[in-house]
Amino acid sequence: MTASVETKVVEILSPEELRRTVNRLASQIVEKTRDLSQLVLLGIYTRGVPLAQLLTRQIEALEGIPIATGALDITFYRDDLDQIGLRTPAKTDIPFDLTGKTVVLVDDVIYKGRTIRAALNAVNEYGRPEIIRLAVLVDRGHRELPIHPDFVGKQLPTAKEEIVKVYLDNWDRRDAVELIGD
Repeated sequence: MTASVETKVVEILSPEELRRTVNRLASQIVEKTRDLSQLVLLGIYTRGVPLAQLLTRQIEALEGIPIATGALDITFYRDDLDQIGLRTPAKTDIPFDLTGKTVVLVDDVIYKGRTIRAALNAVNEYGRPEIIRLAVLVDRGHRELPIHPDFVGKQLPTAKEEIVKVYLDNWDRRDAVELIGD
């Protein structure tokens, strides 16, 4: 007889906590940005894109000015495709020059740092920003590269075998952050 392993799911952020976290991140971005007219948020596929859209809406509500937002696919810039498997690339949507802008890369979870390294390489195709910052919803540690987010919604120490899953209403039809493990 084989023993079954039950997967444990723990809610890390409820919908209300997620909303408050996004509001806090938006406020921090506003506080740290000298000229909001030069601010660009670039969401990294997959969940970074709807997260960037949420942050944009919140910043616009706080400040009353439009914020440029784009979507960045980093598939062809990754150095670990052999480990993560082939993916169907999404469409990068950056309909503006990034030269001289304050770019905030937005991702849902930072882990080893490889996604962000690839994103930094991809950004160079669209101009030379004045500064690039990083906003993440969850920082789970275990970095392999010297990359540190400027804005963090939640620090969440995890075991390497655990998974952090982010659900965003405008993408998944529900809001939550869960920790999945044995």
